[in-house]
Amino acid sequence: MNVPTTKSGIELRDDIARAWAGQDPFSAALNLEGIAVREVAERSTIRAVIGGRVYYVKRHYGVGWTEILKNLLVLKRPVVDASNEFEAISDLAAAGLHTLDVAGFGVRGRNPATRKSFLITSELTGIQSLEQVCLRWKESPPSAVAKRRLIERVAALAAAMHSAGYVHQDFYICHLLLARSEDTLETRSLSAPIYIVDLHRTQRYQSIPRRALVKDLGSLHFSAMDIGLSRCDLLRFLAVYFDAPLREVLYRHGPLLAECDRRAKSLYAKARRKHILPRQLAGIEP
Repeated sequence: MNVPTTKSGIELRDDIARAWAGQDPFSAALNLEGIAVREVAERSTIRAVIGGRVYYVKRHYGVGWTEILKNLLVLKRPVVDASNEFEAISDLAAAGLHTLDVAGFGVRGRNPATRKSFLITSELTGIQSLEQVCLRWKESPPSAVAKRRLIERVAALAAAMHSAGYVHQDFYICHLLLARSEDTLETRSLSAPIYIVDLHRTQRYQSIPRRALVKDLGSLHFSAMDIGLSRCDLLRFLAVYFDAPLREVLYRHGPLLAECDRRAKSLYAKARRKHILPRQLAGIEP
């Protein structure tokens, strides 16, 4: 397992380059002011206006050797800069998935522990997470057509991501965004884009290990456990995801599915104890 090598350089879309003409783009990105969205010791994300347009700017300040060694000891590739997310966005878009639109990217520094980087993405407007879409399905079920189509499309999205060699590592329905419109959910479920976001921790493999699949599929199942899905709904997902008859899916992948189910139930029990399930946070359930 190797520490990612440096990918020094800066890429800017034309409109960003014009807005920052005469400035050092790297300094401009790292010193840009905006509304804080997320901030931890090694990185921050802000919502900012550049050249009259709204963007999300993620800045990485260096993860330190402790974080790198911690990942290497468990045979995980450490995420040391924005290139991980930049490459995931590019590769998943090439695989036909809807995701973020990159407007700028930069990496500076040879030392992986102190390397600084940034990623600028265009703001997605008129979208709603599937967590929000499905929040009250228990009380107000969608049409059978809308539910079936959304399940099939999420299954196809998951299959396409994994076929491209990627695992998300935070694969929850809150990170799948459905385009909003004046149309009904039934109409939107048929054709409105579903965007996959929050790709910071994605990992790419030549052959995805079982544990990584269990983590992704178990997490996705957990995030949908409170929206009123039936056994038939879950089986529909599996048939589309594995692109095979259900009898074959259950025979060939039974042990994998059992592991996914155990992970989902464990995550659910933990979240319920902490009162952080979406329906608890929304005050729908105690």
